[in-house]
Amino acid sequence: MSLFPIAFDKTFKLDLPSSHRFPMEKYKLLPEKIVNSGTALEIDFFKPTLPKKEDILITHEKNYLNKLLNLNLDKSEIRRIGFPLSSDLIKRELLIAGGTIEGAIKSIKCGVSMNIAGGTHHAFSNKGEGFCLLNDQAIAANYLIKYKKLKRILIVDLDVHQGNGTAEIFNSNPNVFTFSMHGKKNYPFKKEKSDLDIELEDNTSDVEYLNILKNILPRLINKFKPEFIFYLAGVDVIQTDKLGRLSLSIDGCEKRDQIVFSICKKEKIPVQCSMGGGYSENIDIIVNTHLNTFKTAKKNLYNF
Repeated sequence: MSLFPIAFDKTFKLDLPSSHRFPMEKYKLLPEKIVNSGTALEIDFFKPTLPKKEDILITHEKNYLNKLLNLNLDKSEIRRIGFPLSSDLIKRELLIAGGTIEGAIKSIKCGVSMNIAGGTHHAFSNKGEGFCLLNDQAIAANYLIKYKKLKRILIVDLDVHQGNGTAEIFNSNPNVFTFSMHGKKNYPFKKEKSDLDIELEDNTSDVEYLNILKNILPRLINKFKPEFIFYLAGVDVIQTDKLGRLSLSIDGCEKRDQIVFSICKKEKIPVQCSMGGGYSENIDIIVNTHLNTFKTAKKNLYNF
């Protein structure tokens, strides 16, 4: 059995127009980098299965899900998502959600699990936007509540963009605490209300960012006492990111991950991590910064 479970289906292919391919390249390159660096073994990767429709419907409205599955979104809905709609795209989103559900279950046994993709936090209960169709961590959180009877789940969203879909989905759910630390002036320009939003000014540096996180996260965990944490580890916070507007270094981003994973290990809280965004012009920077997240998670592995 793998002690470092990573959700990834290497057989799945998604054919996109050339204009949409660049941000998706990392999903092909990252698994190779993880193995070649010695961070994980081939046996650590598991192929996600498609989730049951009834498990998605705990989170997403039936009408919206049926429109997705039947490729029946209108032009404005497709434009808001940002990807051309196809059956392969829908299958990819389902597999991402399935991987996060299965990863979360594995985390309960071994402490940490990863998803090569995921972090689709702009998907609302009844609509998609910002390259997100189904909210993988929200689906998995609701799965744990229903089937594993968890009562306190914390979502730590450190992507540069607010987790607006996640905030909407859980806006009246006392079992889930949503924490989003994001760019104040960045997308989405109409923010939802998380349980805790920390808005950062443009060009926020390592020192300021890390000090805020080191101050907030331990206190939040101590107060809410989560039984499980979902971590969205977007690397669009770094200075080279085309869409980020913050000024973290690659080293600062790695220290951010260390703060999250080390406190999960210290408090013995299982954590599932999805990758989120990354849009630096140099694909190697994106992949290597994501790789650091996997390396940091591996250093903080623990078993129950």
